[in-house]
Amino acid sequence: MANFTTHIAFGTVQSGVLATLTMAADVVAPENLVTVTLAGVLGSILPDIDLKDSRPGKMIWSGLGIFSSFVVLFAFAEKYSVVELMMIWLGTLVVVRYGLHALFHRLSVHRGIWHSLLAGAFMAALTASGLYYVLGRHEGVAWLGAGFLFLGYLQHLILDEIYSVDVANTRVKQSFGTALKLFDGRYPAASVAMAAAVVGAVMITPSTGTFVEGISQRSLWAGLNQRLLPRDKWFGVIPAPYLARSASQDQSAITTGSLPAQPAATAAPEAQARPDEAQPSPQPSSPQQ
Repeated sequence: MANFTTHIAFGTVQSGVLATLTMAADVVAPENLVTVTLAGVLGSILPDIDLKDSRPGKMIWSGLGIFSSFVVLFAFAEKYSVVELMMIWLGTLVVVRYGLHALFHRLSVHRGIWHSLLAGAFMAALTASGLYYVLGRHEGVAWLGAGFLFLGYLQHLILDEIYSVDVANTRVKQSFGTALKLFDGRYPAASVAMAAAVVGAVMITPSTGTFVEGISQRSLWAGLNQRLLPRDKWFGVIPAPYLARSASQDQSAITTGSLPAQPAATAAPEAQARPDEAQPSPQPSSPQQ
C-alpha cells in the first residue's frame, strides 16, 4: 500500500488540478474554492481511517472530534453558561476522539468495507449534507465538495492497488484486489450495512438540481476551452504562435455556470429609449375663453 506521504501528495496535486479547472470555468465562488479543495485532500486519506495507529487515522479522528465539539458548542451557545459550555465542548471532544474512535476500531478491519466504492459514496453523501446543513454552504457547493472528496477517495484506492504490484520483482502482492472494490465480499454483513448507510445518507442530502444544471451548461465548457491554453504567449513572455487565438474570438470573462448561480443582469437594448424620452411631455392646453 502507498504510505501517508504519497497519498497526501497525490491528493493535493489532484485537488489542485481540479480547483484550477473549477476556478477557470467560474464554477464556484473563490471563497468556496478552499473548502471543496480541502474536501478533496481529505478524501485522499479517508480510507485509512480504519488504521488504528496510523497518522491519517489519528488526524482524521482528532479533526472529527474538534469539528464535532465546536458544532455542539455553537448549537448550545445561547442556552448554557460559560462553564457549562466548556464542559460540553470538552466532553464532546473526548467522546468522539477516544470513545467513538475505540468503538469504530472494534467493529472495523483494515482494507475492509472502508476500502470500497460504497464507503466512498457514503462519505461523499455525508460531505454534501455536512457542507449544506452544518456549514451553511449552497447546495451546488455542497455537491461539488462531495465530488472532490469522492475523487480523492477513489484515487487512494487506485494508488493502493498500484502499490500492490511489485514491478521490480515482477510479482503481485497478496494485498492486490483488496483496496479497490465495490463492496467487501469477505464480510457480507458489513457490506449490507454500508449499502443501507449509503441509502440513508443520500436521502438526507440536499438537492442536486443546481449542481447538475451548473456543470452541464455548454457555455461553461466553451469558456473553459477558451482559457485552457494561452492566447499568444506563455506567461506573457514566451511566444506561442500556434496557440494564438483570433482577435475576433470572445475575450470576455466567464460569468456563467457559477455555483450558486448568479442572476444574469439584463441590459437594456440600445434601441430602447431612455425613460425621460419614452413619452413626449404633454403640451399645456390653452386657457378657455
